[in-house]
Amino acid sequence: MTAMPLRHAIATCLLLLLLAACQRDQAGTAAAPGADATARKAQDADAPAGRDTGDAQPAGPGRSDGAAASSEEFPALVVTTLDGGRYDLAERRGRWVVVNFWATWCAPCLKEMPELSALDALREHVEVIGLAYEETDADTLRAFLAKHPVVYPVAIVSTYDPPADFPTPRGLPLTVLVAPDGRRVKTFLGPVTALELEQAIEAAGGPAPGEGA
Repeated sequence: MTAMPLRHAIATCLLLLLLAACQRDQAGTAAAPGADATARKAQDADAPAGRDTGDAQPAGPGRSDGAAASSEEFPALVVTTLDGGRYDLAERRGRWVVVNFWATWCAPCLKEMPELSALDALREHVEVIGLAYEETDADTLRAFLAKHPVVYPVAIVSTYDPPADFPTPRGLPLTVLVAPDGRRVKTFLGPVTALELEQAIEAAGGPAPGEGA
């Protein structure tokens, strides 16, 4: 008569141990770091040409939810420009920065370059950095820019190792607007005008178009 209750007791103990193990497995499983950022980056890169891919949500040290700022929200960029200088996006705090991916073979890129150059020259609160996204060398690019001059600095970035904190270009031009606090606020895939950039700056809390010169 005692054999049946003993087997029940052993079975109950085993069941409890299995349930405890399952709970430990679930508690130890977390999303891979950067998984959400990778998915959003892929959505940005696949957006139709000329489409604004949207605004990043405000984030950073002042966030009330205590969440840490991601590299997608506050991108880093350190490149060597054609003149041998070091360009560090983190040192541009206090200004709106237009990060423009382009290539010498890209006709829409060449069409927007004069507007970007004028924006950089005429607006003290805005600066542009051009990233030549193609397989070329410095001498070839300097010769090209001698015929298509711009006032802003230009650097070559590898198509095999593009800046990690920015969307990987699936089409050109690709332009990213970075706020004075270092936050990425808007991304454009396709040609963008100076007016559209100034309107984006105003929408993000900056000066209205034509102001802040």
